[in-house]
Amino acid sequence: MDRDLSHIARRCERAVVTAYRELRDGGNDDLASFQACTSLYRIHHPEASLNEARRLVAEWIDHHVVQESVGPTDGCDCD
Repeated sequence: MDRDLSHIARRCERAVVTAYRELRDGGNDDLASFQACTSLYRIHHPEASLNEARRLVAEWIDHHVVQESVGPTDGCDCD
């Protein structure tokens, strides 16, 4: 299960994707993992609304986990 996440430039995005994968690998269901990752994103970005956090987390999970894409994603402006 070696998943190279070095192509993800944003630390918050990398943290969210890593956390989601580890939670799912640990036996947590999708919704609980998604909710935990939304909370994690909001720790990195307390200025983000809950809806904004949910949208970004869903996009990142879809992009990196579901589609297994390695290209850049839309998202926040942080590094």
